[in-house]
Amino acid sequence: MDQKLEAPVIDTSHGVSSTLIKPQAREPYDPTITFEEYNYYAKRTREEELSLEPPVLNIRQWFGKKDREVPPEPSTTLEEQDFINRDRRVEISDEEWTNASRALRTASWGACFYLITTDVLGPYGTGFTMGTLGWGPGVAFYTVFGFMAGYSGYLLWRVYLGLDSYEYPVRNYGDLGFRTLGRWGRHVTNALQAIALLLLVGQVTLQYGQNISQVSKFRLCYIVCPALFAIVGFFVSQIRTLRAYGWIANCAVWLNVFVMIMTMGVMANSPPNYAISKLGSAGGSVDPNTITPMGGHYPAIIHYGNIPPSGLVGAINGMMSGVLAYAGLQLYIEFMAEMKRPRDFLKAMWGAQFFIYVLYLTYGCVVYYLQGQYSYNPSYQGVSIYGWQTAGNMTTLLTALIAGGLYGNIGVKVFYNNILLDLFHAPPMETRRGKIIYASLVPIFWAIGFVIAAAIPDYFGFVSVISASMLLNLTYTIPPIFALGYDIQKNAIREDQGEGFNPITGEVPRVKKAYQRWIHGFFSGGTFQVAVNVWHVVYALASLSLCGLGMYGAIVAMIATFEIPQLTSFSCVSPLNLNAS
Repeated sequence: MDQKLEAPVIDTSHGVSSTLIKPQAREPYDPTITFEEYNYYAKRTREEELSLEPPVLNIRQWFGKKDREVPPEPSTTLEEQDFINRDRRVEISDEEWTNASRALRTASWGACFYLITTDVLGPYGTGFTMGTLGWGPGVAFYTVFGFMAGYSGYLLWRVYLGLDSYEYPVRNYGDLGFRTLGRWGRHVTNALQAIALLLLVGQVTLQYGQNISQVSKFRLCYIVCPALFAIVGFFVSQIRTLRAYGWIANCAVWLNVFVMIMTMGVMANSPPNYAISKLGSAGGSVDPNTITPMGGHYPAIIHYGNIPPSGLVGAINGMMSGVLAYAGLQLYIEFMAEMKRPRDFLKAMWGAQFFIYVLYLTYGCVVYYLQGQYSYNPSYQGVSIYGWQTAGNMTTLLTALIAGGLYGNIGVKVFYNNILLDLFHAPPMETRRGKIIYASLVPIFWAIGFVIAAAIPDYFGFVSVISASMLLNLTYTIPPIFALGYDIQKNAIREDQGEGFNPITGEVPRVKKAYQRWIHGFFSGGTFQVAVNVWHVVYALASLSLCGLGMYGAIVAMIATFEIPQLTSFSCVSPLNLNAS
């Protein structure tokens, strides 16, 4: 039976109540949908997922092995006009609507393990970070920040499970901001994520443009190098589903492991690449005198037990390089949104975090031990033998295309879902027109990334700016804020007084006003929960403080670096070619 699209009735004394409106009849980001309704449908979806068979791991599929029969994925006959036309959405049955959501959830936790590792794994600055911090602080930094990155991921997972459903699917990071904090939370989160992903595309374009430049022995005009990378990255980003990325992400992980083993072996049997140490080495960051040749000879390798003397700014920037190494949480929601059983995401996340932590600590300590203050960022460019240097450059070029394609994929989706779909009423991306629009946006996204890379050739300084301004907040500031908003609203529900969502009438009775509910929710749930709420406030504020400190260090370092003559924007001269006139 058809249901009228009646507007909700606002009761200023007791909160919001409404006639029952089917989820498919709602507009995207309808502010009248309450937390209680999201949570009700989320619980139903989690219960249903418990009975679902997990997808077969990719590696089993590669070898053609299946140890159980996997039921076919749910299908839907919905067409483009069913989504675009509001009146036609009302005619969609509940089963058709939920099947449309189920059909998009196909990824396994194994595929997510490789996606997380591909997204987060960036070991080539670990030796540099160890060199700017010293042995003790360096090991402590990677241990503490690695654990806290995992904790932030756990918070996102917990909030996602409590708010995502087949009826109201959570698609991206900003959706959690909308459902825990309201419209402003969504807009701030989306802005940060979109800018961060665009800058990350610029970062990999810059880094691997320099790769190509170094491989060509600087014979190729430098501005052409990042352009070539951006053109290939544009084609990789045309892969729309993260399940498909899971297949190639598997390769990227092991290619990175190969480069790590190779560079450690070469560094153990050859001197550092002294020629480029001025631009991006640990010594160049904390104390240039330790890498300045005297009498035609470079200083001997030095190690520090603690932060190097007078190296505070360098240590801050080394930490920001480490922040980039652990960044990637802004993509976790997109990963969970395509999982058949998002409850299993925690296995993928903690497994990936432990794997990454072990690699970081092992690789960082070995590189620092072998190269000391000459430890370069990225480390494979600090190899002095050209043949091995080229092997590292070309292998990581393949992994960078996969990671860059992933950033481009998610970045375009964020723009599409939150600008075109919401403000300009574009069709959903699953439709034919939506796919065409997505494909046309990808080259624009990569073109902007190329302009950023060409305009800011200082890789080390650019990494520090991205990490301090965007990635630090997306990884360590926002998750505890989301968790705080979720816990407050959940604990504010007074079931003993009849509060909660009524699935029959659609009513959501509330006893107190909004600000009273937030105060009540903060101090409800028992002593432990109140302590957790306080901890999340402290956690978020500490992260914001580090953001300010990081921006100071990044700006100071970038000003100093741009005093190097050949470091200019849109130039034919490579920033790695210190012999250029």
